[in-house]
Amino acid sequence: MRVHVVSDVHGNVDALSRAGEGADVLLVLGDLLDFVDYHDHSAGILGVIFGAEAVGRFAELRRRSDPTEAGAYARSLWASLEDPGRVVTEAIHDQYAKLFAALTAPTYAIPGNVDAPELWPDHLHDGVTLADGRVLEIGGVRFGFAGGTVLPKGRARRSGGVWKPYIRTAEDYDADVAALHGVDVLCTHCPPALPELTYDVVARRAELGSTALVDLLDRESPRYALFGHVHQPLAPRLRYRRTECVNVGHFQRTETPYVLEL
Repeated sequence: MRVHVVSDVHGNVDALSRAGEGADVLLVLGDLLDFVDYHDHSAGILGVIFGAEAVGRFAELRRRSDPTEAGAYARSLWASLEDPGRVVTEAIHDQYAKLFAALTAPTYAIPGNVDAPELWPDHLHDGVTLADGRVLEIGGVRFGFAGGTVLPKGRARRSGGVWKPYIRTAEDYDADVAALHGVDVLCTHCPPALPELTYDVVARRAELGSTALVDLLDRESPRYALFGHVHQPLAPRLRYRRTECVNVGHFQRTETPYVLEL
């Protein structure tokens, strides 16, 4: 069985339409949406709504590592709209319509933190399976899936706001992971909380990882653990005990799926 795996698509519809070519199965490990495009400020949901100049300003504030000022600027942009909730929901639906239409191979998908899974049922079609929180046997191989990222301990979920990323409480995420039994291939959006896998060498910071995933590797010893989320990881792959851990890559930029032969 030839399996193609992508993560962090971030709106790259053209590449996604080719991702399943030659594959028996396509796995999509989240972050389909392009919300803020740091490479092309005119793209992404913010670029479509507010224009490249506004996104450029927001990106500059983020690069300064000033979340307070960046957050205040983002709130001022949303406040300039009469009905920001409707506008952003329509923009998300527009992206999802194109992204899900590009999934023509048999596909199993989970949401990432830059996704709105509550809107997925409007776009799912035959051949695309929402796999979040499930163990599915595909071609005689047991795949376990867990989407989203996990809220760091001691942090409260953000209330209000127009856009709510799919960041789950530790209790919610860990319960889904604990229910994954007999897994041959673990498929998640965020990596196990191992320093080499969570550290982004360009952003120069550790991204969100999950200790529950490390516990699963200790308990289940799957053959593979596949994930994305960290765009420029210190280690794109490493061996942890008996599991090959693989960051499948920042698909928006690489446009190349990770290939797994099983």
